[in-house]
Amino acid sequence: MAAQGSNPVLSFASKTADQPEPIAPSQPAARLRLEGLTTLRFFAAFHVILFHLQVEGIVTGGPRWYQNFASIGYVGVNFFFVLSGFILVYTYAAGHLDPRRFWQARFARIYPAYLFSLAVTAPFFFLTARRLNLPFFAWSMQHLFLASILALTLLQSWVPQGALTWNPVCWSLSVEAFFYALFPFLPGRTQPFSRRRLLFLIAGTWLVSLAISAAYIALHPDGAANIDSTETNLFWKNILSFNPLVRLPEFVVGMLTCRLFLSGQRSRRFGAQCILSGVLGIVLVTIFADRIPNPVISTGLLSPAFAAIIYGVALEPRWTRLLALPPLVYLGEASYSLYLLHSFVVSSVFAAVTHAPLPVRVVLSVGAAIAASLLTFKFIEQPARRFLRPKSEPTS
Repeated sequence: MAAQGSNPVLSFASKTADQPEPIAPSQPAARLRLEGLTTLRFFAAFHVILFHLQVEGIVTGGPRWYQNFASIGYVGVNFFFVLSGFILVYTYAAGHLDPRRFWQARFARIYPAYLFSLAVTAPFFFLTARRLNLPFFAWSMQHLFLASILALTLLQSWVPQGALTWNPVCWSLSVEAFFYALFPFLPGRTQPFSRRRLLFLIAGTWLVSLAISAAYIALHPDGAANIDSTETNLFWKNILSFNPLVRLPEFVVGMLTCRLFLSGQRSRRFGAQCILSGVLGIVLVTIFADRIPNPVISTGLLSPAFAAIIYGVALEPRWTRLLALPPLVYLGEASYSLYLLHSFVVSSVFAAVTHAPLPVRVVLSVGAAIAASLLTFKFIEQPARRFLRPKSEPTS
């Protein structure tokens, strides 16, 4: 999740551009805010929006590079999982972590906006489940009570056919809830591995993700013709895409990357190299997206690229100061609400504005989603978090 906190942003302007700076141990509350990482959340959420604009048939054209880029917009969730592992270690690695207080803080962070998104989408979901015969909600129609309980308790991703029930994008929060449940007990949170071992563990964890995808492709339990299918009723494909255990390696890559960051030195030049290498990885996957099996892309192929970008931005090269501009940071802070609400708001506004030209309808729809996220962040996320979280608990 995002790097948020109550501490002032400390500038590196007075330091030599490439002078290594040891990272001293500190208590969580003393850590610097990594504003650039907060801004990256907005861009990841916007990539998810591009994906939904394409799959919902709102924006279907454009140059081939754009179509490829939008078609893999679901990797924005992969980015969130890696970033979440990084930020939680960054926030909590230095001091004692009380699991109860940690879980309370996580609940305060995600559940109020999550519950609000369920309330907003409830009329459409229950109307559809009861009166309309949409294949997308076929499982929910047959198991409406169970589907509702799963969504309300953040357990939907454990049921392959129910992962996309109610507000479909909420499946990733079900996965995050599992990560939060495990986090206090994961050795990577505090164990000071050597840098060489950390690199080995990051590579090994990434290979676990690839091995799971490769096994699905080799065994094709849903049928060989369905390997790249976008259908939402494929049992094993849903396990591959949504099961928290399958997605855990992405979170662990983020945790280990932060351990690597905390054990090293700060060099802006190396940060820039990390960012550029990560971007290159995304570009290459975008170019060959239509030739790479969907299961490989969707479950962790880009984890090392995302980890490199996160690591590089955390090192704060000078040119990344643009990412710390207050308007961008605020958009990043509201990106959680944007992710939760965008699909419903975009489709609703687009359907309502029928007489405007297509580009205007798209801009209005996306603009409405961003506006809704800003309002939700200001009037629901922030007040609820302040009220529910433990006192003196660092935010993240």
